[in-house]
Amino acid sequence: MKFALTVALSALALALPAAAQPDDPKLPKGEPLPEFPLTNPKNTALPLTPDKKSIVAEISADKKVVRIGIMAEVCLRVGPLEQFLCKKGTKEHEAVVRADMDAELIHLAIVAAGGKAGTPTGFIDPKTEDAKHTPATGSRVKVLVHYTKDGKTHTHPAQEWIWNSKKKAVMEHEWVFAGSVFIKDPDDPKKKPYYGANAGDIFSISNFPYSTLELPVPISKDEAQLTYEARTDKIPPLTSKVWVLVQVLPDEKKK
Repeated sequence: MKFALTVALSALALALPAAAQPDDPKLPKGEPLPEFPLTNPKNTALPLTPDKKSIVAEISADKKVVRIGIMAEVCLRVGPLEQFLCKKGTKEHEAVVRADMDAELIHLAIVAAGGKAGTPTGFIDPKTEDAKHTPATGSRVKVLVHYTKDGKTHTHPAQEWIWNSKKKAVMEHEWVFAGSVFIKDPDDPKKKPYYGANAGDIFSISNFPYSTLELPVPISKDEAQLTYEARTDKIPPLTSKVWVLVQVLPDEKKK
């Protein structure tokens, strides 16, 4: 299993860059990345990417993937949000954390953890071509952050970093594994399809057609900008390294 997981992810990452470094030397030095957390001391941490650190899986004694960890970096502490996690060099102005890697690697890691990709939000009725909102689908996932702040290590739901300014509470929604889309090059059908979330929409808050993780409720870009903001007091300094942990949840039983 170790070989299969590693090969599946390594095939996409020909040369992952080193861990993200501060783009501005004037920025304060962020907190270092804490040790990868295990839910059970008998479990093991298995690196899934060639650099041995960007994505790590927690493997149980019976060889199952308990959850995965994505190495990310705090890129925003103040302001409105449309994303929680974006790709480096894309939407840092509206996301709390960024990851310096191919977003398709994250997709494959969630699949390895048992996730079943669904579909991102739909905006058009394919039969009538009229405007119609179709909620995102896919496996439900729990997203946690594991980080250091003020000398203490914390682990809690990622929602605690997202503040609903209208309700004066943390974001109440959970994500689903929408799975983005693979876009073929019309000029070169043999070329490897482009993974849509690499445009920046990896773990989204507002609805986008290319998100890897999305909220299965209608939230427009304007609504997200007016409603959700970074919860500054909870977030460590800019450039702090963080584990974004993803655990696939069991399917809900139909009544």
